Amino acid sequence: MSEDLRPRRSVLYMPSSNERALAKAKTLPVDGLILDLEDAVAPDAKPGARENACAAASSGEYGHREVTIRVNGLGTEWHDADLEAACAAGPDGIVVPKVGSADEVHRLVDAMERFGAPDRTRLWAMVETPGAVLDARAIAAASDRLAVLVLGTNDLVKELRARFVPGRAPLLTSLALVVLGAREAGVAVLDGVYNDVKDLAGFEDECRQGRDLGFDGKSLIHPGQVEPCNTVFAPSEAEVEDARGLLEAWEAGAGSGVVTYNGRMVENLHVEVARGVLATDEAVRARS
Repeated sequence: MSEDLRPRRSVLYMPSSNERALAKAKTLPVDGLILDLEDAVAPDAKPGARENACAAASSGEYGHREVTIRVNGLGTEWHDADLEAACAAGPDGIVVPKVGSADEVHRLVDAMERFGAPDRTRLWAMVETPGAVLDARAIAAASDRLAVLVLGTNDLVKELRARFVPGRAPLLTSLALVVLGAREAGVAVLDGVYNDVKDLAGFEDECRQGRDLGFDGKSLIHPGQVEPCNTVFAPSEAEVEDARGLLEAWEAGAGSGVVTYNGRMVENLHVEVARGVLATDEAVRARS
């Protein structure tokens, strides 16, 4: 499947120190997994978590799921060992927290090549600071190896001295800037996590907001968030039906100069959007 069509509706963080959680992940209807070596793992558990994550990523037991490993950040005592081990395991991606500049992307890509990461192993950069938000375009475009930007909204709220409020008004500028940077560079972009795992209504509202802003999907912290996230970030039946009807009208009116569908004028850009909806729907159905 091409990078453009790879569904990343739901990407779930899993603590790599928890072997039961890693086993459960094989059964979840999630598009992607982030096997975490950073925040979810205590310092004394990091060596064992590293071994677990690398064994899982190289096992081939996760089916269609995109399997990535989140290493500890640049400058930490665990980073180099994490990155070297992850490169040897060859996951679909290596997620690096707090990537702050294009220069850091270059350093990470050079290290991945030095450690022998296979070509299939892409870099996912987490955007978690004001500086990274303002440099999102340069970060996203820094290397062909970079495939995804991931919002780290918890750290960003802290750095902004903002507050978590319904509707995320304090974050909207930052969210939009990162989406703009990702789209200009042609890479995927994932929304940050929703912290209240019991508030599914609020979670679904935030998923819809992220979808409307242009995100490809959302990073998750609980298996109960997977199904509603998949639903929101997939084209609805109505959207698929509308896209098919629009394309039929376009093809029937070829050469007529003006095409309308359900009272709407149809131009090339609408045709491209409709084709994208159908391609995304097909890619999602292939996962079922």
